[in-house]
Order: sequence, then C-alpha cells, then structure tokens
Amino acid sequence: MSRIRIKNFGPIKEGFAENDGWLDIKKVTVFIGNQGSGKSTVAKLISTFMWMEKVLNRGDYKEIDFTKPNRFRKRLGYHKLENYGKILMKIPTGNETKRTNIIFQPEIEYDGDGYYFMYSGSTGLVAKRKPENDYALPQIIYVPAERNYTADVRDVKKLKLTSGAMVEFVSDFTTALEELNGHLLLPFDNVRVEYNKQYQTVYIAGGEGLNSYKIKLSESSSGFQSIVPLFVVCQYFANSVKKSSEDAQQKMSSEETQRFKKGVEEIWRNDTLTDEQRRVALSALSSRFNKTAFINIVEEPEQNLFPTSQREMLNSLLGFNNMSPDNKLIMTTHSPYLINYLTLTIEGGNLLKKIKEAGKSENFNEMVNRIVPKDSAVNGDDVAIYEMDGKAGTISLLGNYKGVPSDENKLNNALGEGNELFAELLEIEQQI
Repeated sequence: MSRIRIKNFGPIKEGFAENDGWLDIKKVTVFIGNQGSGKSTVAKLISTFMWMEKVLNRGDYKEIDFTKPNRFRKRLGYHKLENYGKILMKIPTGNETKRTNIIFQPEIEYDGDGYYFMYSGSTGLVAKRKPENDYALPQIIYVPAERNYTADVRDVKKLKLTSGAMVEFVSDFTTALEELNGHLLLPFDNVRVEYNKQYQTVYIAGGEGLNSYKIKLSESSSGFQSIVPLFVVCQYFANSVKKSSEDAQQKMSSEETQRFKKGVEEIWRNDTLTDEQRRVALSALSSRFNKTAFINIVEEPEQNLFPTSQREMLNSLLGFNNMSPDNKLIMTTHSPYLINYLTLTIEGGNLLKKIKEAGKSENFNEMVNRIVPKDSAVNGDDVAIYEMDGKAGTISLLGNYKGVPSDENKLNNALGEGNELFAELLEIEQQI
C-alpha cells in the first residue's frame, strides 16, 4: 500500500498526528475540510509522486531528472505548488502589522510500491528504487475542480492555461470524446452524451416524444458541465485500463524494447523540445506498455450536483474503481452527502459479504442491490477518510465502527450547527 507523510507544506504544518505522520493511500481515500485546509494540496502531491514513480519505473526519465537542484520544485509547478514552501504570515511590529514570507522547511515522504521519495526544503529530493517490487503500471488521471471550463473548449492546442493539470485534462477529455461511439449514458436522469466529431461539439440529450431535447454542453446547466467531462474521462480510462490489464500478458519483444529505448534517447537528445513537449512525446512513445491500474484523483466530484445526482455519480466512480484490484479512487470534497452515500456503499458491501457467508438466497442480494449497486459496494477496510484542519494545519483520520465512517465529522457537524442555530432563533421568537 502506498503512503505519504507531509509537514510544513502550504497549509499543512504538523500534518497527520497518528501512524508517525504517514497517511495510508487506500483503494478509496477521501479528504474533507474547509476551503484552504490542504485537501487539494495532498491530492496533488500524491498525483505528482505517483507520476514520477510511474515514469521512473517505465524508463521515461532518470532519477537525476528529478533529484537535480530545483527539478522537483519545477515539477510541482505542474499543479501550481512550487511556492508552497513559503507561507505568507502577518507579523505584529509595534503599531503596525507587517506581511512577510516565512520560509518553512517542507518535509515530504512518499513510500510507493516501486519507489521511495524523500523531499526536504534544505536538501532537495532523494529517490530510491525498491529492489523487488510488485508494481502495477497505472493510468493516472487528475480531474480538477475547474473542469467546467472544458464545456467551451474545442482546440486544446490554442489554450493558454497556467495549470498543466488542466491542459492535460482537457486533452484527455478530447481523446475520450474522439473514441466515443454513438452516445454515452450519464448515471442519472437518463441523459445521454453525444459528440459531433466533424464540428467538435458535445451535446446532452434526453426526454421522450414532445419532451425530448438536445442542447450543446456549453449551453447546459453547470451541473452537466461539471459531470460530463468527469464521467466521460473516467469511464473511458477505466475501461481502457481494464482492457489493457486483460491483455497484459502481451509483452514487448526484445526488438520492440530496443526500438523503445532508442526512441527515448532521441527524444532526450532533441534540444528543441520544451519540457512539456518532451513529456507528451515520451507518454506517446510509452503508450505501448499495458497499464494495469487506474488511479483516479477527483477534486470535488459533487460540484454543482443535486444530492441524489451526487449519489449516482459516486456509485459510478466506485464502480470504475472496482474494475481492477489495483485501481484507486482519491477524492476531495465539501459534501456531507458524499460521505453519507459512501457509508451506504460500505454497509452494502458488509451485507453482501454476510449474505455470501450465510449462503442466503439471491433475493437478499437483489434487496441490497436496489439500494447499493453490487458493482459499487466497497470494503470498509479499503476506505480512509481524512479530515483537514486549516487553522491548526493538521490532519486526522475519521473514526469508524466496523468500517462504517463515523457521523462525527466536520461536514455533518456543519449541518447540525444549522439546526442548533435555528433552535436558538425559535427561543428568541418565544421571548418576543
């Protein structure tokens, strides 16, 4: 199991108080907390280290390409994290308050299946390959919160975005659309996604008879503009990795391996390529390797969705995650509904296991399946929910009972606080 330890990086100060600071990255890992508390920071660091682990195992890069001074910091710029070793502080000075950059020394460690990385602000990055590892080559997708923007994008090459992750996601979305045959059914409201390749236009369609409709994605609601790119990309790559995993026994021949190595050398010798162009070229060259794991990192999957739609969307993401034992789903969220629906899938998984052990009839499976699709059920031991505290800069693991997440969490507490405030207003009303 992969794990990560973080201190003094961006909003994260002391980090995780348990397990000697190590956060386990389980099959389903969720980060909750208020805005600016570090949820996306952790997700982006995980994405960065997993990507480096992949390209080093595959041979696209050498360790020195990341361990040279400032190389790792430059790589953090892909997710706009290159300046997170500095924290803007307000320092009282007599009658005035001075704003200044306080430089902390970040301490970050990532312990993966194929590589171990240690980063210190004072000494830089250390990379160590694990001598014997059972490494599943992953397809890593980072789904940014800004994904609604893709509804208005036709040509990713003409974009001038500052986020490398956003540029790559738009490119992935385009790839998935180009491979779309016919239509793709969204997980709710019987709505279809259609793509006109000639005009590079995405449509959503639904309804029947006189109530039928078909409109451009760019003209649809914010909820559809959020879920369509998310669902299309995740569905495409989950299925691609599943097929690739099934074909994994088809290895490259020695001749193909030599051609691959020669291609890598030619890309590195080409001084006219930018770092981004080199990365794209290496990725294209390496695509012949069969990927056997889908690492799906999603920011705010609930974005702009009605609660019941959040549930259907979550079930779909969990279904994609369950396609392969090496798949992982990592999410950041502000939604209490998402945590409650995740609890349902864990309890559904518990019941399906009990039904199987007890040798009960299929009727029980059908009863559970009406509430939690069997393909979306999860094992509580495979889930970790971490709460971020932005003020203290700390991380804590949400407690559970028999694998079911505790109701005592920041998101549920926020809902409870609303009820308490309403009760106070009623008391005031009685006194008037």
